[in-house]
Amino acid sequence: MGKPKALKEWASAVKALEDGTQIFIMRKGGIVEETKDFQVESADFFLYPTYEHQRKELLKEDYRGVIDESLNGWSAEDTHVTISSYARMVEDIEVSDQEQLNKLYPYHIWTENFTEERLKWKRKNPLHIMLLRVYTWVQPLQIPIEHAYIGCKSWIELGAAIPEESSLVPVLSNEEFAARVAEIKRTLA
Repeated sequence: MGKPKALKEWASAVKALEDGTQIFIMRKGGIVEETKDFQVESADFFLYPTYEHQRKELLKEDYRGVIDESLNGWSAEDTHVTISSYARMVEDIEVSDQEQLNKLYPYHIWTENFTEERLKWKRKNPLHIMLLRVYTWVQPLQIPIEHAYIGCKSWIELGAAIPEESSLVPVLSNEEFAARVAEIKRTLA
């Protein structure tokens, strides 16, 4: 068995996943993806928060303060990262047109400009809407930042052991999560 995978995501989006504000992320790929396109490398993964490229103007007004909160106590010179959540992808929905993407607007923290930019980048490729069942760790993990984690790529392999599942607490109840998934799927139908 290989090293556990982590998906890199803005710290503000990780926070929205951890508090149940949203249950999906949007992916096209990092600038230096090995395959040049985004691929789902694992259905179970750590959520690795990133800080440097977050932009307030790409979050809806009500969520812009989350960036400041996420940066509180963070430094580019940090030697460790705190990982406080784990996700299981329940579905990967590919979206290729703006009309479909606009239907998802009430269900996430990003502005229309952000979602348009994501969709238009690498236009021939669909945007992945990854529906995630998110769990928080009873005790957040502190792991050393390795050189391999640096850079604009979506997936990294962590040099950390996966704690036992008994250490995971679901963000949403089974019923609430199922209802949110069903609502999103109805919206896109």
